[in-house]
Amino acid sequence: MTDTTVPRDLLTGLPSRRTIAELILSDTPSRDTFAGWQHFRATRGLLVPAQRLSVLQWRTLPPRRRDDYDTYRQMTNVNLPLQQTPMAQKVSRLIDRRLSANTRKKGDPTLAGVMVSGWGQHGKTATVCRGVAAFEDRWLQLHSSVNPASVPGTVDLHSPVAYVQTPVTATPKSTCVTILNFFQAPSRGLTLPQLVRQVAESLRDHGVEVLIIDDINRLRMHRADDQDVLDLIRAFMGLDVTLILTGVNIPGTDLLREARWHSKQRSWVMPPLESTRVHGLEVTQTERRFELVELDRFRTTSPAGIQAFANHLQGHRGTPAAAERTHWDAPEGTMPEYLMRRTNGVVGLLGRLIEDGCLEAMASGKELLDEVLLDEIVIGRDDLTHPPDSEDSKVAAPPAKPAKRRSRGRNTVFDDHGPRRDRAAG
Repeated sequence: MTDTTVPRDLLTGLPSRRTIAELILSDTPSRDTFAGWQHFRATRGLLVPAQRLSVLQWRTLPPRRRDDYDTYRQMTNVNLPLQQTPMAQKVSRLIDRRLSANTRKKGDPTLAGVMVSGWGQHGKTATVCRGVAAFEDRWLQLHSSVNPASVPGTVDLHSPVAYVQTPVTATPKSTCVTILNFFQAPSRGLTLPQLVRQVAESLRDHGVEVLIIDDINRLRMHRADDQDVLDLIRAFMGLDVTLILTGVNIPGTDLLREARWHSKQRSWVMPPLESTRVHGLEVTQTERRFELVELDRFRTTSPAGIQAFANHLQGHRGTPAAAERTHWDAPEGTMPEYLMRRTNGVVGLLGRLIEDGCLEAMASGKELLDEVLLDEIVIGRDDLTHPPDSEDSKVAAPPAKPAKRRSRGRNTVFDDHGPRRDRAAG
């Protein structure tokens, strides 16, 4: 989605001063509401960077327009566009296939879902939401923005996509209330069966095709309530809705029986059912109904990985962080290696380093994004969890189980061993 509706200055590529003020002052509603999701879908990609100006061009601007230029490029520098990395493309292709198949199924009692796992700052939520928002655009265009399953005479909002977050202390009731809050549907005083029925009716009446449940890693299978929530989620799969669950280290949460990463197959595999301690055969209902995909970080262990990282940096090259040509524009230099070393290929950390570096380059007047300036930017621990490009860090393993305590031997000091033989006898 491009910003084709906002008039722009031909020289600077800036929108009007009033538009810039509206962008700064406008509220951003929460994405886990209908209004918030529609705002996200309609405004994603609208912050198109201004044209890069030389110092001479910048100085020739009228003072007020120069301030507008600086304000707008600050805004676009801290809202970097989401690029389609090879890792994100893998996730997007799977989601597209699943949605394409599920929306064409007729009479299938249970629709297969998708689980997107990955570590922090890998871009799971951003990748899923962008891909599903594009699906909603196509779906609305296909049906002329009308719910094909709507009942004549009703005024229900048409929402092909619903986005919610897993409650911190999840119970079946709180999970239902969270989904109903997306539509601002009444939930107070309802029993659990009534809440479940209300959720089913809301999903149907609003024409929901995709239900995104974020932060699913908050579920822990040693809690009875969380096991009940997982049962509830499995029940939602029978409502003609595609479920997409995202979370950190899903294989380590017991949602999928301690899945392990197969480095040669580049996929998650399940242990034999006999080895699991999860109750019964119900686990197969989850693992066989969901396809798990890992959203990984950039790696430079292969020529393809190195090229992908270089292409990603080139995608940020148009960022007007500096008015003059900078080290950022020299991919043949040491900057790519420096950025990989600082961020370990994690997309979120890389974006934050660039954003903070751009702001510092402007605030200091240096207008140069180089290693000296970036050395002053703190983005977190430099000794990251994964050593760069180590073979055993391709996919992090679940946390190791604590070692069993060795039981102390019984104290035998006071044991009675019978009459003692006199060694001097005889």
